[in-house]
Amino acid sequence: MTDEEILKKIDHTLLSPTATIMQIRTVCIEALDYKTASVCIPPFYVKQVHEEFPTLNICTVIGFPLGYEVTRAKVIEAEQAIADGANEIDMVVNLAAVKNHDFDFVMEEIQAVKKACGNHILKVIVECCYLNEDEKVMLCHSVTTAGADFIKTSTGFGSGGATKEDIILFGRNVGKNVKIKAAGGIKSREDMEEFINLGCSRLGTSSGVKILKGKKKK
Repeated sequence: MTDEEILKKIDHTLLSPTATIMQIRTVCIEALDYKTASVCIPPFYVKQVHEEFPTLNICTVIGFPLGYEVTRAKVIEAEQAIADGANEIDMVVNLAAVKNHDFDFVMEEIQAVKKACGNHILKVIVECCYLNEDEKVMLCHSVTTAGADFIKTSTGFGSGGATKEDIILFGRNVGKNVKIKAAGGIKSREDMEEFINLGCSRLGTSSGVKILKGKKKK
């Protein structure tokens, strides 16, 4: 697998709450230079980035990082992000509803956000580190039924990140139209290649470009 093939699957990410516009511009330039799948940035910066980098594929997050906002708030966030120029939305599932096993609510919320996204890509972050296996399986079914485009392992802000076991579980339980994004704790080229080989179409990482860029310099 070439570095270029890996880069095409990376959502080049900077979601630090203290990220400055200069730091955001840096990751945007890197995303363009290295031809990553997208740049994933806070909603606050989407409009400015879209104006400065009109050809850049912009991903942003909603209900982030805890996911317990009311559905209407998530819908409004998604609508505003798309109006500002985002092409892809990564939403955090309502973990309170998951823990109450109210999967009808979970599915309806995902459907509402997907409706707000229209033809734009919706990725649903399920934050695997807080879930048991049954909950993960039920979320695979909910994400599939609700019509989301991706299921995503982690926010990167929880107590754990992507694991091989969770990617395998997703692959066995999501529908054929749902792709998989691994995020959180991806720190090496070997990690990236392993997750892609297991079936991930996207990787969410703040360090992927740096790792591959450093390798090329060597």
